[in-house]
Amino acid sequence: MIEATETIDEFLLQHAGDVEDVIRKAARTEILPRWRRLADHEVDQKSGPHDLVTDADRLAERYLTAELGALLPGSVVVGEEAVHADPETYDALQGDAPVWIVDPVDGTRQFVRGEDGFCTLIALAHRGVLLASWTYAPAREQLATAVRGKGAFLDGERLLSGAPAGDRDLRIATSHPDYTTDAQKRALFPLWTDGFAPRPCGSAGLEYLAVARGELDATAFSWEAAWDHAAGLLLVEEAGGAHLTIAGEPFRITGGNALPFTAARDTATAHRIVDLLLNPHW
Repeated sequence: MIEATETIDEFLLQHAGDVEDVIRKAARTEILPRWRRLADHEVDQKSGPHDLVTDADRLAERYLTAELGALLPGSVVVGEEAVHADPETYDALQGDAPVWIVDPVDGTRQFVRGEDGFCTLIALAHRGVLLASWTYAPAREQLATAVRGKGAFLDGERLLSGAPAGDRDLRIATSHPDYTTDAQKRALFPLWTDGFAPRPCGSAGLEYLAVARGELDATAFSWEAAWDHAAGLLLVEEAGGAHLTIAGEPFRITGGNALPFTAARDTATAHRIVDLLLNPHW
């Protein structure tokens, strides 16, 4: 088992390219061959009609789990589909072993529809600290990466989120109403006010990438699942952005966060959104 963050840093220096190869191969062999070719029997519902899982999700996660675990002996994997099958798997985020956090197909609904707005999300964490992340949108041929303290990159070019322009409404992607309870909708409702331009999110991973690129000003989400957020949060941080819960604290991938929370292009925007959520303008 890896015992020191420095040792994981050495692993990343030597094997980040190998991680990229694994992610690309998972997409090439298990995801893209099923894109726009899914048969009815390859798509199932989990909690309801909007919560879909496909053979691509299951088989890609199985491949990623085996290959990533082999790359870093002593590590464990927390994957969306594995946690659905056995919720106790999620407890590994609280442990001492390095953890790969895996969402094999983020944006499954878009994937099922044949749209290109889906991605594979991988993050590596240790004792609750995000150390590296990969956001791969295979249909768009985009790969975004981040390593703590070393910046964020899209296809090799540095990402800098910058600050929103002061002369226009803040563009915010929010939890999609199809996936939120009435209470969660009420918690986000203050964003529908002058100076803000909220819209429902698509793939969470691609929304975080848009924030890191400065194309979107912020996200505002009401759920904690680490596989949706881990890769994107580090990407935004390393691009110069910030994330805050309504308790005024950074989001913790280990859970127990005060919700909703935001990830924004800069710290000032994150505080502005949290202040609005706590003190609505009505």
